[in-house]
Amino acid sequence: MVKAMKKTAKSILGHNEILEEKILESNNFSPMKNSQLAVELKYEADHHHYIDVQEIEYIEFYVGNAYQAMNFFVNVLGFKAVAYAGLETGVKDRVSYVIECEGVRLILTSSLIYDSPISEHVKRHGDSIIDIAFIVDNINNSLTKAVQSQARPIQEPTVLCYGQDQAIKATIAGYGHLVHSLVQRHPSKKTFLPNYQPIQCPVLPSQNHIVAIDHLAFCVEQGNLESWNYFYHQVFGFHESHQEAIATQYSAMNSKVLRNDNGKIKFTITEPAAGNCQSQITEFLTFNYGYGVQHLAFLSNNICQTVRFLCSNGIEFLQIPATYYNQLEKRLGHAIPEIKTFQELNILVDKDQTGYLMQAFTKPIQSRPTFFLEIIERKGAEGFGSGNIKALFEAVESEQRRRGNLKT
Repeated sequence: MVKAMKKTAKSILGHNEILEEKILESNNFSPMKNSQLAVELKYEADHHHYIDVQEIEYIEFYVGNAYQAMNFFVNVLGFKAVAYAGLETGVKDRVSYVIECEGVRLILTSSLIYDSPISEHVKRHGDSIIDIAFIVDNINNSLTKAVQSQARPIQEPTVLCYGQDQAIKATIAGYGHLVHSLVQRHPSKKTFLPNYQPIQCPVLPSQNHIVAIDHLAFCVEQGNLESWNYFYHQVFGFHESHQEAIATQYSAMNSKVLRNDNGKIKFTITEPAAGNCQSQITEFLTFNYGYGVQHLAFLSNNICQTVRFLCSNGIEFLQIPATYYNQLEKRLGHAIPEIKTFQELNILVDKDQTGYLMQAFTKPIQSRPTFFLEIIERKGAEGFGSGNIKALFEAVESEQRRRGNLKT
């Protein structure tokens, strides 16, 4: 098995051009054909054969202008900039900002070279997520298990040194252009990663009420849902917790929700299904030029305050039809004192066996009709708003109609 290579990283997060070229070469992991799936994925994964990921360490975006993106997340979404890497820190090919909010850590990276893999990524996909990094206990064991599970390693375990501090990082291919970095660090170490310098900012009370990452939603092309479902079962031991097949008058989709053993990492994977018109999933795939992360869901401890804060800073949310709220109390089976507030703020409400949840969805936060944000507050519910999906689809179809993309 590949041994850790002890060296000081020469660029952000230990990336190198070999890694980035491999990301661009192909679809990385080549999913098995559906015909190869001999049985439905209802098995319990063997702890000895998959990577035991604990939680999300960070999510990295490749963007056209990291400085502008950082200011958007800080001044509009209420994050805090905590670290920087670039020419001033010895990095010659890119600029990165680390931003945080409670339990959420994001990296925003842009290229200093016009024809670099980062630049090519942004040219093809726009500002979008490239890396969902996981915390692991043992990097070498994790990479060994990844290879045994048919995952493709694209960066060997590398010791990243910063003074007396160090972390070990490896990377494997996900689907499409997405990768998953595996990070092993001492839990008491607070330094992010090498070649970053802290950004000194005044500590202000958070106004956005965002406390964690709830889940990420991926879009894949029709016919690939089971293949990628299999990949995350096989490599990470994720198990299926929910599935949906939704159809409206115009479009349709199939989706599955996967989560890791401790429930801290949750993915929804969605594919378009046959319908009368182009679905929102197809629209995403068209303008994203392939697979990708459609939205990132932030967990809030007060969704009304979060939505008000974001709206006050210019974020637009999907407009939910009044008919949804006219039927809401009947569907849930009880009165909702806050129903007028929810309607005013376009907040959806749903319940399951364990409680209820509230969720709101922004319009795309960039020029392409691709990536958007979800705000979700959970009151015991473990689901993903099954009762809201049709209403959400209809709201998105209204926006598609305005863009001229709701067509056969």
